[in-house]
Amino acid sequence: MKNRQCYSGIGGQAVLEGVMMKNREHYAVAVRRQDGTIAVEKGEYRGILGDSGIMKIPFVRGVFAFLDSMILGMRTLNISASYYEEEESGEEQEKAADAAEEKKDSGIATALTMIFAFALAIGLFMLLPYYISQFFRRFITSPAAIAVIEGVTRLVIFFAYMIGISAMKDIRRLYQYHGAEHKCISCVESGKPLTVENARGCTRFHKRCGTSFILLVVLISIVFFFFIRTENPLMRVAYRILLLPVISGISYEFIRLAGRSANPLVELISKPGLMTQRITTREPDDEMLEVAIASVNAVFDWKAYQEETFGGA
Repeated sequence: MKNRQCYSGIGGQAVLEGVMMKNREHYAVAVRRQDGTIAVEKGEYRGILGDSGIMKIPFVRGVFAFLDSMILGMRTLNISASYYEEEESGEEQEKAADAAEEKKDSGIATALTMIFAFALAIGLFMLLPYYISQFFRRFITSPAAIAVIEGVTRLVIFFAYMIGISAMKDIRRLYQYHGAEHKCISCVESGKPLTVENARGCTRFHKRCGTSFILLVVLISIVFFFFIRTENPLMRVAYRILLLPVISGISYEFIRLAGRSANPLVELISKPGLMTQRITTREPDDEMLEVAIASVNAVFDWKAYQEETFGGA
């Protein structure tokens, strides 16, 4: 039983000084306050399309699942930020809390931030590698070679970005909470009681991680743009934007399959993503694991899940 991993359906992400866990439409944000206590805030998010039948259509659902993860991610980061800020006292604290609540309810700032982040990602990981590769057209006439240069450039930018931001102190702590999130999910899905001691010994790498999803998007885009070519420069740029939902849909389906399958081929394809998580996750301390456990407990009855899945084994 201890070496067996069974899909539980829970997922999450690291936030500022905390962890968000999601189980179906319910989510919880657990944050370590400055006084050492753990604050837990629960909520509901049903997604852009809710229970629409579109969310059951393979490849199409991945586009909306990706948007949902961005929206919920920004929302929960805002929640954690409200706890992360220095606590004020008396009337000022109450006013600040009211202001934070109003900000949370109005989704304008979140929407604008999400649009900016999305545009930045397209520019940095899709368009910049293309424009860099066009420089080499002066010396190289082979379209295949140019496509390879673009793909290699895209990978270099991707890894340089992740490694670069990992040098920031706050990002390193975020990566530690990311590791805590993975360890708790691994602990639950391996049938071990969810305690700090058990979670500490579990892996910080997980096949359903967002890091693996993004790497897949990058790798699949390299394959797409190697075979899909046009002489029209405007169409080359348009393809890199318009095909992104298709690439995201394919990546989502694989990540979804990877979380449920132990097929050797799936395991092999998952390895690059798991290796990349060596950058985006760090070993958490016990206090971080306590926060992640509090988040799991708020939205998921892991004892009932383990009893049903593993029984007395």
